[in-house]
Amino acid sequence: MSATVTGAAAGAVLALTWIVLGFGAFVLVAVAMLIGATVGRAADGRMDVRALADAVRGRRSSS
Repeated sequence: MSATVTGAAAGAVLALTWIVLGFGAFVLVAVAMLIGATVGRAADGRMDVRALADAVRGRRSSS
């Protein structure tokens, strides 16, 4: 699946959530999607979890 199709599907899910369930559910679904995407990227090895943790703690990267 291309990034365009994935983005469109995510947008559709978020829009329908907002319309049907309201803004609070929209925010909850958006946060859950963000967490899921982060876990997926880490599992695929496309994200350095230690670098992300250092960035959250405010430490500078070595690059």
